[in-house]
Amino acid sequence: MCGIVGYVGAKNAQHLLVEGLRKLEYRGYDSAGIAVIQQNKIAVEKTKGPLAALEDELTRQPLSGTIGIGHTRWATHGKPSDENSHPHLDADHQFAVVHNGIIENYIEIKEELQAKGYTFLSETDTEVIAQLLKEMDDGDLVSTVRKVIQRLEGAYALAITSEREPEKLVAVRLASPLIIGLGKDENFIASDIPAILEHTRDVYVLEDGEMAVLTSDQVELSTLDGKALQKEILHVTWDAVTAEKGGYEHFMLKEIHEQPKAIKDTLAGRIKEGLIDLSQDLSLTEMDLKKFDHVHFVACGTAYHAGLIGKSVLERLVRVPVEVDVASEYRYRNPIITPSTLVVVVSQSGETADTLAALRAAKKAGAKTLGITNVVGSSVAREADEVLMTWAGPEIAVASTKAYTSQLIAIYLLGLYMARVLETRTEDELKQSTEALVQLAVQVEELLTEEKTSAIEALAKEIAKHEDLFFIGRGLDYAVVMEGSLKLKEISYIHSEAYAAGELKHGTLALIEEGIPVIALATQHDVMEKTISNIIEVKARGAHLLGFGLEGDKELKKSVDRVITIPDTLPLFTPILAVIPLQLLAYYTSVSRGINVDKPRNLAKSVTVE
Repeated sequence: MCGIVGYVGAKNAQHLLVEGLRKLEYRGYDSAGIAVIQQNKIAVEKTKGPLAALEDELTRQPLSGTIGIGHTRWATHGKPSDENSHPHLDADHQFAVVHNGIIENYIEIKEELQAKGYTFLSETDTEVIAQLLKEMDDGDLVSTVRKVIQRLEGAYALAITSEREPEKLVAVRLASPLIIGLGKDENFIASDIPAILEHTRDVYVLEDGEMAVLTSDQVELSTLDGKALQKEILHVTWDAVTAEKGGYEHFMLKEIHEQPKAIKDTLAGRIKEGLIDLSQDLSLTEMDLKKFDHVHFVACGTAYHAGLIGKSVLERLVRVPVEVDVASEYRYRNPIITPSTLVVVVSQSGETADTLAALRAAKKAGAKTLGITNVVGSSVAREADEVLMTWAGPEIAVASTKAYTSQLIAIYLLGLYMARVLETRTEDELKQSTEALVQLAVQVEELLTEEKTSAIEALAKEIAKHEDLFFIGRGLDYAVVMEGSLKLKEISYIHSEAYAAGELKHGTLALIEEGIPVIALATQHDVMEKTISNIIEVKARGAHLLGFGLEGDKELKKSVDRVITIPDTLPLFTPILAVIPLQLLAYYTSVSRGINVDKPRNLAKSVTVE
């Protein structure tokens, strides 16, 4: 699920497709491929690895033609491989498809087609689309595509071509970005503007439920049910660098705003009849789950903070003891690991050296291991006994944002699924929780409105003047402020510490002096009174209090100098919402201080050495 390009015109399609894919390399990918209509037949070249590997193949055997589609893949279904790379073809090579997104009901469709004699060459969800095009082919490409779309559930951006109508490309969008570039006697498809910016600055931005039919001299827009559309042309004024960031000033800000989609994608296909169902992801049986008498979360940095939330989630929902360890310490403390231990390792890249070492040590000791990672085919994904993927997509900025919230979603899914299988919560409770979980994506969008972000930006300008800062919270709020503090220090270089609010009188109050900023998170109803008391203690020592709490909470407002609110949700789920303003606060503080937000000093995206 990464980059899409398409071209129809009079120029060499291979060159333009590869060039477009190169402009999308910043998004991250593990394989690449193109399909070109060559002498009225579909010719495909695709390969695992960098775009350079594809270019080497095309140098040996170039594809000639003036219409085609291309793709850089970030693996979701199936490991990175030549077979799993896009484009995908039907059995007769009459249709070629590239796809970003997730088809939730692909297994159902695949089994149906296999029963009819279809053979599949890949592990992907995308191949079912190509085979379904053949199965439902009525002789008209557009009509056939519309029928196929009616069968698909999930999120997708599609570019489709067929040797039956070699002068056409069809593009479809549902919950995954897609644009149409308008040229002179040529037209383009792309998942992002940089792919086509060198050739045109006039684009149509497809919305959910819209499709486009492209020829070299015409673009027809319609709804999925065939109603014709008229859209305004967007003239792009960004430069190429800004375009890579989707119009945002930095990748980090872009990725913060991508969190609603990342949440939806990570939930996709994992909810059935109002309950969490991970039976397609995990092979763990009820007997396996009953066997675990304790759980270890092991991770580094931001992923470790996700593990702290995981401790509360599993202990509250499943009533199983949970330990959380920094991966670099785990092996050296000689932890008690037995065959009844479930060790959950969390890593965005799946290549974090200390986390991998902990995973291997746990397996050697006889524990069952479960990896939560964002990269299919990574070491964690290959070596863990079980894998629960997050679908955040590539994360470019060093400071993790959407990977963290996606990890939390995966942890909530795991907790709710275990609670369902082990019957530690009633079905009504689980359905209520699942409903609240689904609502989080909408609530995050509320937090990313201009009104909310402008208020946080104003706070950030004040904070940027200071060299020291403190965060406080209790319970789940304490785990969240640890992540908020990390975000601030790693990209703004302000010395920042997070403390359990109840520990203030045990030493930390000595550091409070007149005017020092203290950020207090107060979203947990069961400890609200205690948190307010701690806030008052700090304020009495002269601190400037910035409160982050729930909408409608009047008590917090009375006790702090400024307040930012988040939408109300179930207490267990507030970390997803509470971290958003803290991410934005760190981002805008860094901007105010003139620091390179995406590449802070001394840090790397993936830590592959111990």
